[in-house]
Amino acid sequence: MIPLKDSIPNVYRPYTVIGLIGVNALIFLYTISLSPEQLNRVFHLYGLVPARFTQPEWAAWMGYPEVGFYTLITYMFLHGGFWHFIINSWMLWIFAVNIEYVMGSLRFLLFYIVCGVAALGAHMIFNLSSPVPVVGASGAIAGVMGAYFLLYPHSWVVTFIPPIFVIQIPAVIFLGLWFIIQVVSAIWADIIASGSGVAWWAHAGGFLAGILLLSLFKDNKRCYYCFQAQRKKDEFYL
Repeated sequence: MIPLKDSIPNVYRPYTVIGLIGVNALIFLYTISLSPEQLNRVFHLYGLVPARFTQPEWAAWMGYPEVGFYTLITYMFLHGGFWHFIINSWMLWIFAVNIEYVMGSLRFLLFYIVCGVAALGAHMIFNLSSPVPVVGASGAIAGVMGAYFLLYPHSWVVTFIPPIFVIQIPAVIFLGLWFIIQVVSAIWADIIASGSGVAWWAHAGGFLAGILLLSLFKDNKRCYYCFQAQRKKDEFYL
């Protein structure tokens, strides 16, 4: 399911969202200029490698720098390919604009980073000794989607379902299904498929973190807009 737009009107210039997409774009353009060997080194140095923290002797033998906690943040700004970058950027734009509004730009940035770190925690619980770098903003974006799930349950999402279907789905159903897909995919990858190239648990963990952290970061005065915007849902047409 690929979201195309939502029914909540944008009345706010989302400086942090624009900035995040811009920084991600610049870093992505830099990484595609690298050779495969150079890119692999960047992913291992700035992506999050669980075994780097849980197996320090192995990490030292592999030549990782001793200090690696910066990767808790830097991993969010790396992407594994064109579609990884495009889909993450688009999902961020669809769901984050109005979340930034109800938090304010600086609070939203902190919320985004904390959700990204929480997503990593969920991933590491199930992949403690993994030597594979985790890269991408998906966990942090999942946190944004969790907040949207609570704030705009009556919104509608215009959704493209390949190969040809375009339909309107209530946001609560779209996001609920998305979360269920992440959990089922994570269980399938761990138990049946013996691994996957996608950090499914990070997606699920980020989503739950967004739900749990929303009350700490939202501005209740700004949330008045949430209810006003929901009243306009009947004015939205495909």
